[in-house]
Amino acid sequence: FFAPQSGVNEDPVTGSAHTMLVPYWSGRFKKQHLEALQLSARGGQLRCESRGDRVGIAGRAVTYLAGRIRLPNLKN
Repeated sequence: FFAPQSGVNEDPVTGSAHTMLVPYWSGRFKKQHLEALQLSARGGQLRCESRGDRVGIAGRAVTYLAGRIRLPNLKN
């Protein structure tokens, strides 16, 4: 997600976009494993795997947010 007009710069690598690109290119190239290089200003590399109805994505990452989620007790 990015919105430059609102000060949210482009992600170095957009994993969400690759979840759509990997099945397409995997089918075109008849390959299950792909290497992706995003050529944006901040750029990045990914190792991608087509897993049927799923996509595996690996690469270097930087933690930018950590938190905890507390769910209510849903027992009735």
